[in-house]
Amino acid sequence: MSAYIIANVSVTNPEQYEAYKKWSSAAMQAHGAEVCVRGGAAEVLEGDWSPERIVVLKFPSMHAAKAFNASPEYSKARDARQGAAIMRMIVVEGV
Repeated sequence: MSAYIIANVSVTNPEQYEAYKKWSSAAMQAHGAEVCVRGGAAEVLEGDWSPERIVVLKFPSMHAAKAFNASPEYSKARDARQGAAIMRMIVVEGV
């Protein structure tokens, strides 16, 4: 069963965030992530959510999504993001 990582990112330092994007892109490629959404326009249809930069990644399984998140490749990206953004991220099983 597929799985999705969904992130809502508040970018606080756009210049530094570019390094995170570079490293996270390399990690996504290394782990076969399918990019479904990456920073496109978002509009709230219901509720009080305040989305900022939304990212949705598709993986073949929950295990693969968690392996990506725990990987040394993504760890580099996470380190580069320190002080550049506030990350809210979940993983959810797909259909």
